[in-house]
Amino acid sequence: MTVTDKEIQADYKNRINQVFEFIDKNLESDLSLNAVSEIAFFSSFHFHRVFKFVTEQTLHEYVKRRRIEKSASDLLHKNITATEIAHKYGFSDNSSYSKAFKKYFGVSPTEFKNQNPNRFSKIRQLKSKNGQEYPDYKKYICVINNLKNWIKMNAKIEIKEMSKIDLAYVSSIGPHNLENAYGKLMQWATPKGLMNDQTKMITVYHDSFKVTEADKVRMSASILLDKAVKTNGEIGLTTIEAGKFIVGSFEIGLNEFEKSWTGLFVWMNENGYKKADREPFEIYYNNFNEHTEGKAIVDFCIPVE
Repeated sequence: MTVTDKEIQADYKNRINQVFEFIDKNLESDLSLNAVSEIAFFSSFHFHRVFKFVTEQTLHEYVKRRRIEKSASDLLHKNITATEIAHKYGFSDNSSYSKAFKKYFGVSPTEFKNQNPNRFSKIRQLKSKNGQEYPDYKKYICVINNLKNWIKMNAKIEIKEMSKIDLAYVSSIGPHNLENAYGKLMQWATPKGLMNDQTKMITVYHDSFKVTEADKVRMSASILLDKAVKTNGEIGLTTIEAGKFIVGSFEIGLNEFEKSWTGLFVWMNENGYKKADREPFEIYYNNFNEHTEGKAIVDFCIPVE
């Protein structure tokens, strides 16, 4: 039996998926080329080429970006010092962390934290370096108030303890690839009898659009599994662990997703919840193409401590 180029590419993507999961769980550890290539069962030379082909970044660039962006998310959502964050994400000291952060975001971790006050339950006044109000302060408050009103009018919000969710998935890097990822997933799932009117489709977000460039945001196009299955090629298996979640239920147009997510995070901060170190996700309940107004019926789920 001849192995086709398509099958080889699918196998490579499956191995890279395992690498993504390993990196996410070990950002504070040794993520050298030799150490990570062993996870994918590649030689370091071959792994370097494959990884760059899939991500358009070297392993070193990817790991450094993930560490910086994850640290930025912690600055937004956790009461944690820059020194603690530097240690958490494998930087040798606070100085090297601050230097890398400033090179990436253009400001120090402290400045970044001060310029993003909406992570707290009460909105604090933005201040510039010389202590004056930023000129867009009133506009900022107006935007936040509009988001709170949007959530009040358009979302049913609950705090839920959710059970473990088993998923089959295809990775997508950048939202422009998400539709294709779902197409591959459904092509695999349909002959296995996994697609029916009750099938729940779920998008898991491994990066935040707040801190990651859109074309680099990694997502998992997923379906919920109610039985054990075997996968092959670039189809992977993963689990959303049980825990507490803010669940916002919406019926919205596709152009309203970003506003809804942002508003839900504002609601989280206003109500004193803290995001947990797990990924947020969306659960879809309809095909928006079949909706009379082209709207999606969807739950937005934010893991909280």
